[in-house]
Amino acid sequence: MPLLHGANLRLLLAGAAVAHLSSAPIARASQCAPPAPLRLRAFANYSASEPPPPPSSASPSPSRVLASAAAACDCEKGAKPAICTADELHYAPVPGTEWRIALWRYRPPPEAPKRNHPLMLLSGVATNAMGFDLSPGASFARHMSMQGFDTWIVELRGAGLSTRGSELAAASTKSDLSPNSGVDDILTKKVNVIPPAKDMSTNEPQRFEVPVLTDKNVVETNTSEDPQLVTKLTNALARLSATFSGYVNDSRLRNIADSFFDRVTELHPDDSLTTSIEEVADKILGLMEFPQTSAIYDQISQLSQRLVKILGEGQQNVSPRLFGWQERLSATIEDLQKQLELIISYDWDFDHYLEEDVPTAIDYIKQQSITKDGKLLAIGHSMGGILLYAMISKCGFEGADPELAAIVTLASSVDYTTSNSSLKLLVPLADPAEMLRVPAIPLGTLLSTTYPISSRAPYILSLLRSQISAKDMMDPELLSKLILNNFCTVPAKVLLQLTTAFRDGGLRNRTGTFFFKEHLRKIKVPVLALAGDEDLICPPEAVYETVKAIPQHLVTYKVFGKPEGPHYAHYDLVGGRKAVHDPCIIEFLSQHDEVSS
Repeated sequence: MPLLHGANLRLLLAGAAVAHLSSAPIARASQCAPPAPLRLRAFANYSASEPPPPPSSASPSPSRVLASAAAACDCEKGAKPAICTADELHYAPVPGTEWRIALWRYRPPPEAPKRNHPLMLLSGVATNAMGFDLSPGASFARHMSMQGFDTWIVELRGAGLSTRGSELAAASTKSDLSPNSGVDDILTKKVNVIPPAKDMSTNEPQRFEVPVLTDKNVVETNTSEDPQLVTKLTNALARLSATFSGYVNDSRLRNIADSFFDRVTELHPDDSLTTSIEEVADKILGLMEFPQTSAIYDQISQLSQRLVKILGEGQQNVSPRLFGWQERLSATIEDLQKQLELIISYDWDFDHYLEEDVPTAIDYIKQQSITKDGKLLAIGHSMGGILLYAMISKCGFEGADPELAAIVTLASSVDYTTSNSSLKLLVPLADPAEMLRVPAIPLGTLLSTTYPISSRAPYILSLLRSQISAKDMMDPELLSKLILNNFCTVPAKVLLQLTTAFRDGGLRNRTGTFFFKEHLRKIKVPVLALAGDEDLICPPEAVYETVKAIPQHLVTYKVFGKPEGPHYAHYDLVGGRKAVHDPCIIEFLSQHDEVSS
């Protein structure tokens, strides 16, 4: 396999995304798998040796109160998963969601220096905690705890051991579900629906009537031929319809629905019935624009019966007769179900990390590790550093306290426009998701399945070494461990938002109305920005482009690496042989760890 050009790379990534659809929708490799099913608790923690810290006497934030009220107030202990090498594993629920983000805690030993602030570590896009803790001899997190910092690695939603409540409950409830349980909520809703008024100038809600089908062919369809197939189709379309109503402005669902019916039409070899199939499809698509009720579900069921009957009769009318159409229709329905599952499972972007996950982590850490001033220290690698920049930028604009005493960013920038970042070649990474309507790119699956056979020249993934680590900076076994175990599936929405960092003005929020770089001049948090001299992903010039936007008295900038060596690539700043040898990070954090009286 020769080196791939941009177009071929897009095809490779697209193929991986499509292959991901044929596997379990939210299955992860072992390093990204959730722990054994537990009953959902407000805050669950797993300790290697010590009891949990005493509860905080400080008043919890409203979000914490709501989260605690929604779940049991006590903690539940259990065996810590073997993949977690921290002293403790904690979970914090993200208010308003099903997510519980995982936090790996590394307690400082008794002989370590006493510190005033805990330390939060944020990793890069689609990565878990392993990058900060590759092995006992190459553990950035453990090193920081040995320096006296109560250290916490945060695994954002979808990464590592973070879980959703639905995943935890699945094992205990699956056997109790009836075949039609997925639509129980729809069947119990009232027919008369009053949606919010579209005319914002009036407070009066707008009423509309749910359409009632009068097509005799639909109402009187005989379903005795294949009732199981009809039920399967009905449930899939009902779920598509219910999902559609929750994503009113999402064109992906309309595209998925159109593609599904195109594939259904192709199952019929005779063009004479294409019109009939399209008429049924148009009626179903029309129903999807209404709030889902029992009346809508009944009509979708009737239309599903009609569609199956058209396909069945059409197969009998051609010569020679075609067999296996039911299996092909069933497979088409399953593909639709998997696409819907991916949309629901991976429907978040960078702003969700920024506005929900990171604040939840900060709030939880502060409750567990009490400080006099209520602040944390934080280190972010790659996207983790971008999140820290975005947070202090937003707080600077709003005049709010980011609750951070100081931050360190490793190979991070909110503006890549002036650099020769290799990511410019990978910006089309988001294209397969856009073109194929796949909402997530399975980076972990892609790398773990191809790296063992394509990690040597002339294969493309041999380039990964120079992207990740400079020569002689990372043990080959640790490099393989990093590539095979550190990456997870990333939503297309996250990638699409991050690509704005390559446009004029740099990274912006999901609506494109807030430019994070523009407001860094208003921050009040000290920043240490570090770059690697051979970092091809986030070169020093990209790091410096962000540094220039920060007030000079608040920022310290340094490039790791010397002309004669050693050199530092993207992951060498956290996992390389000399990552913890340079004292500048400890000195900077120690300087800003003091608490003013």
